[in-house]
Amino acid sequence: MRPELDPKVTETVIDLARRAKTAARRIAHLSTDDKNQALQVIADLLAGQQDQILAANRRDLQAARTLVQSGRMTEALYHRLELDNKKFAGIIAGVKQIQALADPVGRTTLENEIAQNLRLYRVTCPIGVIAVIFESRPDALVQISALALKSGNAVLLKGGSEAENSNRALFDCIHRAAVSAGMPADAMSLLESRSDVEALLGASGLVDLIIPRGSNSLVRYIQENTTIPVLGHAEGICHIYVDRSADLEQVLEIIIDAKTSYPSVCNAVETVLIHSDVAASFLPRLVNALQVRGVEVRCDERGVNDFGLTGVSSATDADWRTEYCDLILSIRVVDSIDQAIDHINTYGSHHTDAIITREDAAFDQFFAEVDSAGVYLNASTRFADGYRYGFGAEVGISTGKLHPRGPVGLEGLVTYKYKLVGAGHTVTNYTGPAGGTVKHEPEEDRTGD
Repeated sequence: MRPELDPKVTETVIDLARRAKTAARRIAHLSTDDKNQALQVIADLLAGQQDQILAANRRDLQAARTLVQSGRMTEALYHRLELDNKKFAGIIAGVKQIQALADPVGRTTLENEIAQNLRLYRVTCPIGVIAVIFESRPDALVQISALALKSGNAVLLKGGSEAENSNRALFDCIHRAAVSAGMPADAMSLLESRSDVEALLGASGLVDLIIPRGSNSLVRYIQENTTIPVLGHAEGICHIYVDRSADLEQVLEIIIDAKTSYPSVCNAVETVLIHSDVAASFLPRLVNALQVRGVEVRCDERGVNDFGLTGVSSATDADWRTEYCDLILSIRVVDSIDQAIDHINTYGSHHTDAIITREDAAFDQFFAEVDSAGVYLNASTRFADGYRYGFGAEVGISTGKLHPRGPVGLEGLVTYKYKLVGAGHTVTNYTGPAGGTVKHEPEEDRTGD
């Protein structure tokens, strides 16, 4: 049940949303140069304020360490919260990469001549007002703000209370830079309380899209308590299937990378499926390599009993449905690629799944039948990321089947309008026995104009 809303909070949030709606009209037709200049100012000011922002982050980390010690925060969330010099350099690089990308607004994706001097165009345009609710990762605030600006959208940002100081320092810097570069002040607002979220969920008609980034419970709560469209994913249960023809040396490196390079993120692998033809020779090696790196391994009954494994736990049905976000990995032995695909489609979250194989036909089947936003061949699931895809950054990852899907960058933050350009045309002239003919002829196919 949703908590009762404070009328004053609701009024404040609705006012921010209404002002964002007005600002969205202004930034929708800003030039590419104007937007890129604003992003350059943001990158420069962030670099100049790095010490102050990292100091604010340390205050959040100090408070968060107490939460970890008391069991109210996981180590995974703590590491997502942490900013350091390397992460900060990546934040600035992400802003500059977005600046360098093509403007997604105003592109003509369809052009037809319907009749003489009557032309139809499909043109990309901003969505309008986007609200993004995210937990733990203050770097997400920068990514979202930069993507929203470049795509011509106004944005309402709500970070988690655990990152309050970091988010405020980053937002103040970005907002100040954007306004100094000519952006409308109301095009970007920071919400800070849980009650703000409740009010935001009721802002239908003012907010065009909500993107939640965080725990399963957060995403599901948002989805169930608003009539505003929601884009996101509730879980990141990613799989790697080791086919019978896999290069096992390659497999070992890929799995270790996908599990241990950053176990707390949604693109880390949670379940490995191994074909029975290679399990006897490979499974003990894999388990040992994982255990050496501090990974807790949970195997199905077949894996535990048939391959002489030591120090492993028995996996339960719940393990196949669990996003650990930790140094824990479940393993199942399967007898065919069909069994692997069935497992993934049954227990997966439609995020990112990979097959390691040397057979083209095996990948073709895997790609066609696995129902996920990302389906990889011989590569780590950790590549499921907007920055690595060349999007500059992402506002989140969508596991839905409608556009957008996978890491959502600039292309996912625009929609389109149909533009019809005529010269006094009326439908009456194209109906009835004496009516003219509608051609529906693509512009590129026309000759003799």
